[in-house]
Formats: sequence, structure tokens, C-alpha cells
Amino acid sequence: MPLRGAAVNVPHAFSTIQQDGIGSTEPSNSDQGANLGQHGAAFRRIPYPTRAPLSDTLALVLAGGRGSRLGALTERCAKPALPIAGKCRIIDFALSNCLNSGVPRVGVLTQYMEHSLIPHLRAWASAAPSRDFSIRILPARNAGGYLGTADAVYQNRDLIRALSPSYVLVLAADHVYKMDYAAMLADHLRRGADITIGCVEVTLEEARNFGVMAIDPDRRVRHFVEKPQAPEPMPGGGNAALASMGIYIFNTGVLLEALESDAASTCSSHDFGKDIIPAAIASGRVYAHSFRDPRHPDHRSYWRDVGTVDAYWRTSMDLAGAAPALSLQDKSWPIRTVGLPSPAVSGDVAINASIRYAPSPLPGAATDLTPPVSVHSDDCGMCRASLTLD
Repeated sequence: MPLRGAAVNVPHAFSTIQQDGIGSTEPSNSDQGANLGQHGAAFRRIPYPTRAPLSDTLALVLAGGRGSRLGALTERCAKPALPIAGKCRIIDFALSNCLNSGVPRVGVLTQYMEHSLIPHLRAWASAAPSRDFSIRILPARNAGGYLGTADAVYQNRDLIRALSPSYVLVLAADHVYKMDYAAMLADHLRRGADITIGCVEVTLEEARNFGVMAIDPDRRVRHFVEKPQAPEPMPGGGNAALASMGIYIFNTGVLLEALESDAASTCSSHDFGKDIIPAAIASGRVYAHSFRDPRHPDHRSYWRDVGTVDAYWRTSMDLAGAAPALSLQDKSWPIRTVGLPSPAVSGDVAINASIRYAPSPLPGAATDLTPPVSVHSDDCGMCRASLTLD
């Protein structure tokens, strides 16, 4: 199916595409993305948008970062390739969101320890039906590698021009969440935006690790600072800031023009958060898209940036137990994977909270993903919360 198609009639799309069955339905019970009080009530009351077709959209997943804050975990493995939730890789969440949302073309930009990620991406590419969903692996084209997130996309500008999508969806490969990107595109179209940024409320302490934005009542972004030491709280005060999820929708022409300008700058770090977005706010229409549960607007949907050992452990524990913060058994929005063997537990073990999860196989995948955890009677032991990774 070609990316380039007829222009979307926005009013017609909004009137005919229903909201039912989109996105995640679980309210978060984690500290990140929890209900942060009444100061954000006005922001949450804005009606959640319907869906818009993504057939004319190209997704680019940034999977080349080193992940140095994860220490020994990423010494020999790319962060997006790290196992999580039993048999998944971290990148499976972004790829599954693309597949579930209806994004037809995905490019994955690889660099650090790419040998640990590429076999998994090839398994995804071979298992998914090519007529509906395809993945391209995009290593750095220059000898010096990718110099930053913006430079990574800039080095693939010829691919963008060749495919000629109307919109480019830029994603991070190291976040755990469920999101319907079709709802974000609907928001982007409704507001006539040049750029739309996916955002989530976090505490001021957490905000130091993210890009933080200030918005007006119409959700137009008026100010953006990457990883500020003193984050600006949301209107009304309190202990919350509006943080970027590292998810962007660009009108393609706007993106290419911004990348060309950034590449010509000798003082740029060639980063979306530090350079591209702040420059665009001054000259274009940049809006914030609120990430939340479409069926329960007062609840925060689960989202975790797995950037540190502590965050990796917390996320693993969030996904374990009888009432996980993000359900992996949701058949309406499956998280798919390929390749990892089934986990096993040896010994006479009492497990109170664990993941016994066989992810949804990709269409056409030959890998057997169904065997559950096995428990044998040898030594005695007890595990109150666990996640077994092979």
C-alpha cells in the first residue's frame, strides 16, 4: 500500500470515525503519571479527540541511544533491545502501538550496539504482513554516526522525500506505554498544527529529566526547556509540570525545513528537544497533545521512560501482579513480540506477584510464544514480586 494517498477530509473523518476501542483502558497506579491534584483539571476537561487515518504517515523510531544511565544492562545491549515483561523487548511497545494504530510504514534508526536489536527488528519485519505494515532498519549513513536525534532524522531525509508522507511521527524506542497515535493525529489536524507534542503530567522532581513546556488555554506551546534544573509548574501551581513524551507529529514540509536549518547551524546540538522544538515555537504552530485514557479522561494512562536502573526495575514491578499498572492481557490493544524463549522458575516457589505472559504473536510469526512459566518441586523459596527474564 503506497504511503501517498488522497488528502483526508478532516470534518468527515471526525464525524465518521468512532472513539470506541482506542488506546489503553487502565488508569495508572504508578507514581509517574499519577493524579496530581486539581491544578490540571482544566487541561483534562478538554474533550479527547477522535481518530484520524494514519495511512499517509511515516513513523520514525529513534533507537540509537546508548542508555548509559542503565549501567551494565546496556554495556553489550542496545536499550530498546532489553527484555521486559517476560518475553518482550522495550521497543515492542512502540512497534505494537504503530501496528495497532494503523501506521503503515515504520523506520527504526539504529546505532549503538545495533547488532543486539537488528535480529529482533528483522523478525518483526518478516512476521508482519508487508501489505499492511512494514519496518525499515535505518543505520547511520555518515561515518561519524548520528550526532543527535534531529541529525538522525536529517540523515534519512532522502527516504522521507522518496516516500512523500504528509506527516512524520517521531517516536522514542525506550518507553513503556500504550497509545493510539491516530487520536494524536486527529488532534494535530483539528488544531491546524505544524507540530504536535505528546505530553504527560509529572512531578516537578521528575520533570528535571524531561523536556518541560508551558502552554496557553488552547494548548499551544509557548515555552519549552529541555531537562530544566527548575521546572516550570503547570498553571495553578502545585507539584506538577507538563513534560514531553518525546513523541512528535510533524507536517512533513515543516520537519524537512527545520532539519535543513538545524543542520546548517554550527552551534546546534542537533537534538529535537534542545534545538528543533524551541526554534519551532517561535515561528510555527506547536501544540501539546494530552496523553490520557480515552475512556476515562480523569485517569492518567501509564507511561514510563525506562532510562535508569531504578526506572527499569519499577516498570518491571508495575507490570507484575494481579492488577498491573498496564495490562498486557488487553486483546483490544495487544503488545506483540517475537523471538525470546519462555521464562522458567526452578524450585518449590510461592509466587505472589509475577508475570505469566505470552505476548500476542505477530501475524504470520512462526515462533511459539504460548508456554507459561514452569514451577518444579526442589528447594523451598518464596518470591513476593518477580519478573523472570531470559
